[in-house]
Amino acid sequence: MTHSFPQPAAQAAQPAQAAHPGQPAQPAVPAYDPEPSFEAVPERARWRYKPRRLWRSRVVRLGSVFTVLALCGLVILALVREQTGTEGFLVGLGLALLPVPLLLAAFRWLDRVEPAPWRNMIFAFSWGAFAAALVAIIANTFAHRWIATATADPTAADTIGATVIAPVVEETAKAVAVLLLFLFRRREFTGVVDGVVTAGFTATGFAFTENILYLGNAFGEDQQLGATGLASVTAATFFVRVVMSPFAHPLFTVFTGLGFGIAAVSARRKRVRRIALPLLGLLLAMGMHAMWNGSVSFFGPWGFYAVYAAFMLPAFGLMTWLVIWTRQRELRTISGELPAYAAAGWLSPTEPLALASMRARGLARGYAARSFGPAAARAVGEYEAFATTLAFLRHRARRGAADPDFVAREQELLHHLWQRKAVAGPALTYAARATGRVWVPPPHRDYDGYNPYRV
Repeated sequence: MTHSFPQPAAQAAQPAQAAHPGQPAQPAVPAYDPEPSFEAVPERARWRYKPRRLWRSRVVRLGSVFTVLALCGLVILALVREQTGTEGFLVGLGLALLPVPLLLAAFRWLDRVEPAPWRNMIFAFSWGAFAAALVAIIANTFAHRWIATATADPTAADTIGATVIAPVVEETAKAVAVLLLFLFRRREFTGVVDGVVTAGFTATGFAFTENILYLGNAFGEDQQLGATGLASVTAATFFVRVVMSPFAHPLFTVFTGLGFGIAAVSARRKRVRRIALPLLGLLLAMGMHAMWNGSVSFFGPWGFYAVYAAFMLPAFGLMTWLVIWTRQRELRTISGELPAYAAAGWLSPTEPLALASMRARGLARGYAARSFGPAAARAVGEYEAFATTLAFLRHRARRGAADPDFVAREQELLHHLWQRKAVAGPALTYAARATGRVWVPPPHRDYDGYNPYRV
């Protein structure tokens, strides 16, 4: 007996069905059509000529946002240079830049399954480095002066400022970037990994600017004292902030990102959870930040090392494991959701398996590049991205967290897949065979007309 998937033309859309009473219905699989007709797209979303006002232009909006961030950057860097001096500023800038590429590369690696657009990541980093840092330096300075005047005790002002004011101000300022992308880039903010990566980019930018200030001031102290080498304040500051704890600020803010990420995958009807989780993440970020800043004040001279060993390293390890596990879960989501489209004829049987493997994806792009050139490799990469987005879209719909335009978005993604199918299909089939990820029908079962979502 020959086992085969159904022919595309013979497929019909499956009705939405609920797995259990009270749970969201299974979204229907649209029938395969050699060219999707976009019948589900509402009339207002169809392409048509429409005069656009200047302030509604996407270019103008993006230009305005990055102009404001650039102005914040000029102001904050001028303030830092004023405090550190030109020479200290340049030394601090060079040393603070060292951990940035490593941190950004690590966060980008976590986001390989469904990479966020670079414009979002550039915005997040710029917000942390410029806008959040500017808010923090102004608010912290004002609060420190006010507390010192009110208490007439500069030492108490330093302690309160570091353990109470700074964590609240800095974590709130960084959280604004995550909130803005969560609200205005909702299509691209789909889960826990997106929240973590956005928070990581924002906090890395903030730590970069803060390190310039601390390292520049340390260099200025060494110039006054004549200290050099390993005994210098600059070397000690560099060891603590860049070697021992470059992940400190990203670790704090990742709690906020986790809250927004879990809220992104929560059902739309659970409004309390969608509001409470980001707030809980922000409070955890503030608490962790306060404990880190107040380690010496609360626990004595060795408090810093005690907090570092007892809390920071375990929290960093746990968070790393959680994010990597979540990334693997994303790959399992792809292998679990796309078979519905393969059964309906949109994908070949082996494509879901290949798309759920990062190695197979890379092999597919390489095969297309060798066989047909760079343009084909780009088409395969786009196909992989659209298929991944489609899997996550369906996963959210089954959890009751889909946006109202789910059907229109699904047809749009299927149309993009159809446009690239001729190039990407053979490349993914080759990659699946090369990695041993080949779909084999189980014996003694008739898989003619198989659909894993059919009851």
